Amino acid sequence: MGTRGSGPILFPPGLRQSVLATGLGCCLAAPASALVPYVYIPGEEELEASALSIAQAAAQVLQIGYLEDAASLADLSVRLAPANVQSWLLLAAARLRNRDSAAAKEALAQAKLLDTDNAGIWFAEGSLAMASDDFPHAEALIRRGLELDPENANAYFDLGNALFLQARGEEALAAFQEASAKQEDLWPAINNEGLVLYEADQPEAAMERWRQAIAINDQVAEPVLALAAALYNQGDQSQVTIGMAIRALDQESDYAEEAFQESQLWGEKLRAATRRLFMDSRLQSALERALSMVNLRRLEQDSTPLLPEEDSTLPQSP
Repeated sequence: MGTRGSGPILFPPGLRQSVLATGLGCCLAAPASALVPYVYIPGEEELEASALSIAQAAAQVLQIGYLEDAASLADLSVRLAPANVQSWLLLAAARLRNRDSAAAKEALAQAKLLDTDNAGIWFAEGSLAMASDDFPHAEALIRRGLELDPENANAYFDLGNALFLQARGEEALAAFQEASAKQEDLWPAINNEGLVLYEADQPEAAMERWRQAIAINDQVAEPVLALAAALYNQGDQSQVTIGMAIRALDQESDYAEEAFQESQLWGEKLRAATRRLFMDSRLQSALERALSMVNLRRLEQDSTPLLPEEDSTLPQSP
C-alpha cells in the first residue's frame, strides 16, 4: 500500500505532467467557432427562370380572379427579374383589375422603360385609360398597340368598346367583327356585335349574334338575358323565354340591376326591353333572389375590416 494521502501512481511523473498540460490546454483553449451553414445563391439565369415560373403562376391565378394573390406573385417576379417586361405587365393587370390605377400606372411605366415597342404595354395603357373613362385616349393607345400587333383579337374587342362608348356604333361594330374574325370563339366580341345591332334597330341580326355567342359558351349569362329580353319584346313571352331569363339571373345576379347592365354597354333600347321583361310576374321570385344576392355581397364588402394601407411603391430596378 502507499502512504496515507498518496494515491496509486498510474503514470510516470513525466507523462503525468504531459497529460495534465494537455488537459489544461483543452480546458483553457478558446472555444471553437460555430459552424456557418452553406447558403446557395442562385445565378442570374436561375433567378430569371424562377421569375418566369412565378409569372406564369401569377397569370393563372389572375385568370381565376384571385387578384391580390396574383399581384403578390407578380410583385415577387419583378423583384427576382426586374428586366422582365411580362412580369411588369402582369403586375399592372392585377393592380388594374383590383382598381388600383396608380400602382398599375407605375408598373406600366417600368415596363415601358424596358421596351417601348411592346404592344402589350400600349394595350394595357389603353385599359387604364378605359378605367378612367378617357375613351378617346384609350382608342389612340389601342390603335398604337395594333400597329405593333395587328392580329390581336382582344385588342380589337377593346377598341370596339372604346368606340361604342364614344357613340360611334358603326366603327365599333367593325372592330367587334374584326375581333371575332381573328378569333372565331371570342364570344364577348360576338355578343357586343349584338349590342350594337340592337341599338341600330336590327333586332333580328342582334338575336342571331347572341345565339352564336351562346353556342360558343352556354354558361355565360349576358347573351342569354339579352336574347330573352329581345324575344320578349318581339312578342315571344313563352315559358322558354322566361326560363332563359331565370337561368341568366341565377348565373349572374348583377344583371338584375339596370346600372350593371349599363356598365356592360347595354344601350337604352336593350335596357328598356329588359325592364319590360322584368315586369313579368313569372320572374319576380328570380329577381328577388338575384337582388338579395347583390345586396348580400354589398353588405359583406361593407363589413370587411379595413387593412392597414399597403405601401403601393413598386420594386425598382437595381
